[in-house]
Amino acid sequence: MRKNLSQHAGAGALAAGLIVAAVVLWFRHGLLEAGLLPRDCGLADAPALACALKRALVEAFVDQRVGWVSLAAGALAFVFACRRLAWVGWLCGVAGLVLYSQDPAAVGALLALLVLVGTHEQDRKGKRQTDEQPADGLRIGGLG
Repeated sequence: MRKNLSQHAGAGALAAGLIVAAVVLWFRHGLLEAGLLPRDCGLADAPALACALKRALVEAFVDQRVGWVSLAAGALAFVFACRRLAWVGWLCGVAGLVLYSQDPAAVGALLALLVLVGTHEQDRKGKRQTDEQPADGLRIGGLG
């Protein structure tokens, strides 16, 4: 039996996460660590665009900023079940895992992923009723 990839709840999030991880890995290893961006942007002949890109990349992971954004967005998405915040938390979390912000980024990404997968699963089945019990989806009857 053939399954459609869109039937899986995390397929879109996984694909977007892989794309972001590839881009951020290229920025980190292909530009920053390879030395393709100017070493000293204080010089008069340093290209302005390359220096601005380098500054933006470095500022993204100074003090684990990307990871903290992911944690904040993931926690808010988890509390309020907001898919837009969950996408921010997930994608910033993936970027944070690559850019030296592993601790807050991992937690934020997982919280966001729970929202992305959980709300998609509920929407797909058409069951967004708040009065249901957890055992209702398991089709477990009463014992007595």
